[in-house]
Amino acid sequence: MTNKIFDVVVVGAGFAGISAVHKLKKQGLKTIVFEAGGGVGGTWYFNKYPGARCDTHSMEYSYQFSEELQQDWEWSEKYATQPEILRYLDHTVDRFNLRENIRLNTRVEKLIWKQDDSQWEVSISTGELFLTDYVVMATGCLSKPNLPNIRGIDTFSGEIYHTSRWPEKKPDFASKNVGIIGTGSSGIQCIPLIAKEANHLIVYQRTPNYSVPARNEVLSEDFVKDIKSRYQLFREDNYKQGFGLNLPLNDISALDVSEEERTEAFERQWQKGGLGFLTSFNDILFNMESNVHAQNFIRNKIKTIVKNPLVAKKLMPNTPVACKRLCVDTDYYETFNLPNVELVDIKMNPIDFIKSKSVVLGNTEHKLDTLIIATGFDAMTGALTNIEIIGKDGESIKDKWKTGPSAYLGIAISGFPNFFMITGPGSPSVLSNMVPSIEQHVNWISDCIKFLKNKNFVSIEAELNAQHSWMEKVNKISDQTIYPHCQSWYLGTNIKGKKQAFTAYLGVPPYIDECREVVDSGYKGFYLSK
Repeated sequence: MTNKIFDVVVVGAGFAGISAVHKLKKQGLKTIVFEAGGGVGGTWYFNKYPGARCDTHSMEYSYQFSEELQQDWEWSEKYATQPEILRYLDHTVDRFNLRENIRLNTRVEKLIWKQDDSQWEVSISTGELFLTDYVVMATGCLSKPNLPNIRGIDTFSGEIYHTSRWPEKKPDFASKNVGIIGTGSSGIQCIPLIAKEANHLIVYQRTPNYSVPARNEVLSEDFVKDIKSRYQLFREDNYKQGFGLNLPLNDISALDVSEEERTEAFERQWQKGGLGFLTSFNDILFNMESNVHAQNFIRNKIKTIVKNPLVAKKLMPNTPVACKRLCVDTDYYETFNLPNVELVDIKMNPIDFIKSKSVVLGNTEHKLDTLIIATGFDAMTGALTNIEIIGKDGESIKDKWKTGPSAYLGIAISGFPNFFMITGPGSPSVLSNMVPSIEQHVNWISDCIKFLKNKNFVSIEAELNAQHSWMEKVNKISDQTIYPHCQSWYLGTNIKGKKQAFTAYLGVPPYIDECREVVDSGYKGFYLSK
């Protein structure tokens, strides 16, 4: 039996859910957030593995809806760690009295659109039912873990951890033989730290990834003071950059300079550290010939850093730089020079099965005390399809997306009225600075709800043709880049049976213009019902 009615139900209490409830509550809307975790933070609540930190500058990876918050909060490092980010989010929730609107340890299990009432029925894990006028999905792009399908993994009797479901109590790796499966961003961040503790660490690598040094550092007082003195202008300038980040693009092609100049440009960014490596030239992401120069530079770095040439060769990717997410590390490649670290290529020699205390590959058996799973996520859509969401005519999102995810602006889906996604498929999302992208979506959604209420509209729904046209545009842009040219979670190829589709809109400034144009034209591409 339905016991409560809300204006808005928000699903998820990470950066997106916290931003949404703050804005909607401020508008006077009766809003509740349901969060499956035991605390706020979303990705930053669950991913507590050693070395977990942001790869975006902390002064940018933060909210801008409150100038007071921007001025008062002090970030300690260039790239904030998971504990610091979690403290920041807890502080934000308490500072703006949002905790009373958030129900933790509560999983949304089902959403059903009630056409006659123009409302959503929300079923949660406690068995309660709610009605709401609008649903805002703040479930995140990287929140549903991808668990490897390896025979016998359930029989492992030692300690076993997934990086995205790390325990509160820090595991002790001292004097233990540890195995880790996966060398994506999570693995690359935690491997150097686990190697310092473990008696022996075996890294099971299927596909090597490109990684650049973070060059993390404590933030200087002068730097922080400078940014805070012009924070609003700093944010506005970042929104004008391709990724929505303070990464000014070199306006020269990698092909228009000599080999010596090219190497010097790459070296400058390598020494500077971070994702700015991708901006060394203006065409690394668009011209394969230019990208090859970036590939060769990083491979040469790996060859120089890793002393064993056979190990170095195994660590060298043969894909374009950035068609898989470029990783940012601290001493990742250097770690393979340690005597207690072993690299195993499981593409050439796959894991056959796992036993009670070992991993078996052909005739080889590795005795392990601890097994770590760092196999990433069912990205972009996994958290949405994990919930039973039934729109008009009884169609579920899972069925709707069998042929690939499709949405209008990455915000709305045809057949699902009054249903909004924050950084959904078809928006810049993971190819941008996530927090400003989240806030841009929250502002768009909250303004839309305000418009609907002021004009007495009961529902809004994306038009199917507009949705198709939008996804065609997303694909057309991506086809001009290197992104579709390798197997990656960007395309969903890491999930067996998932329809491959590139779902991120490349380019923050044009995307913001598109969103603004839709509003200015009276919500072009949407059905509005009174």
